[in-house]
Amino acid sequence: DELLAAYVEDEAAVSSRHLHDELARQSRGGLVHPVFFGSAITGAGVGALTAGITELLPAVEGGAEAMVSGTVFKIERGPSGEKIAYVRLFAGTVRTRDQLPMGQDRTPKVTAISVFERGSVVQRGSLAAGQIGKLWGLGDVRIGDAIGLPPRTWGHSFAPPTLESIVLPGRAEDRGRLYTALTQLAEQDPLINLRRDPGGAEVSVSLYGEVQKEVIWATLANDFDILVTFAETTTICIERPVGSGAAVEIISKDPNPFLATVGLRIDPAPMNSGVEFRLEVELGSMPFTFFKAVEDTVRETLHEGLYGWEVIDCTVTMTHSGYYPRQSHSHAVFDKSMSSTAGDFRLLTPLVLMAALTQAGTRVSEPMHRFHLDLPADALGPVLGILARLRGVPQTPARRGSSWLLDGDIPAAQVDELTIQLPGLTHGEGVLESAFGHYEPVRGNSPIRRRSDPDPLNRKEYLLQVVRRVSGPRSGT
Repeated sequence: DELLAAYVEDEAAVSSRHLHDELARQSRGGLVHPVFFGSAITGAGVGALTAGITELLPAVEGGAEAMVSGTVFKIERGPSGEKIAYVRLFAGTVRTRDQLPMGQDRTPKVTAISVFERGSVVQRGSLAAGQIGKLWGLGDVRIGDAIGLPPRTWGHSFAPPTLESIVLPGRAEDRGRLYTALTQLAEQDPLINLRRDPGGAEVSVSLYGEVQKEVIWATLANDFDILVTFAETTTICIERPVGSGAAVEIISKDPNPFLATVGLRIDPAPMNSGVEFRLEVELGSMPFTFFKAVEDTVRETLHEGLYGWEVIDCTVTMTHSGYYPRQSHSHAVFDKSMSSTAGDFRLLTPLVLMAALTQAGTRVSEPMHRFHLDLPADALGPVLGILARLRGVPQTPARRGSSWLLDGDIPAAQVDELTIQLPGLTHGEGVLESAFGHYEPVRGNSPIRRRSDPDPLNRKEYLLQVVRRVSGPRSGT
């Protein structure tokens, strides 16, 4: 840019004030990220850090009268186990007893507010734009949740965890406490995902590596007094549709036991596009809450595909819809045995979606990590040999002085083994860097993951489990 060109041409011509202003501009735009060094023991560097926060970070964008916009960055539990959300408010004002829109039709009521002021926490009746505070009453809030309008910089770009392991309590009587403790840890870290088998006997936790096991083990032991062991770490795969499929079930027509019509088509979508839900029916053809129930259930059901892995990179289109409006017998109160409810659509959608997915078919892919190796000259051959055994795909090595630089891809499941083998192959001189890169189709038989929910692929068993909630036969008129 112009500043860099001027600096290269004549360093003395660019003033320190000009450099500082440009650093502030680019920092606020997320183009550069200043790094500060200091000591918590001596306090060295604290002044420069606090000055950097005030001078380099973006200021509040909205005023106190604007629409509420903030984000939850920390969760803690109160003495009674209640959730306390730490919130940074970018715009608007939150007051006690306000109902906050938080997505997915959630509007929890704020029951209490504390605000951070001059190093202390003070109970207040409101939290204004630019402040950081603690909010009570938000219920199932999680770190990363948006408060009101999502901030312009909302969201994260962390790679997905690629490993998981079953967590087993040391004592059988701690099973319930273990699940509660892991649930609280998942609340504090949105990248920790829990899976519980249908019987509730086993709980799996997603991982980034073996070291994370040690962290979770220590946290459970120190904070919850629960000793655990971990089963063998396994890879988290994904599924992608390989073709298109469609299915429909019509209201009051066998074998559909629900008062709803749902038709869905699933198609492959571009790589890394996620899941998109579309409508081919008129939005006004039935209440919006019914469409919302279908979309939410589609996204939830796709967490477990034909092989039990999450389905990604697909488009799901609603092709048919139908319902019975609110009805009653002889002007009596509303009778849900004659009228469609959102529950009908939630229970029917998994059957239709999985029928469409079965027709489309899926391919299981495993996570691959990009790696970068810095090796002493005599270690290149042995490392290439171990990479071949671990199914790594190296690129052409490059010579740098007395070292070799090697980049490539390796299955996520093999990264820990490479980490263990590297010191012995390189006399302790090798350096390995790795990070999630992409998903690649599995070679050979597709691994199957045990389902953790009522299985809509088994229609009879699924209906036995979910229709128990419906009391008696239902029919429309």
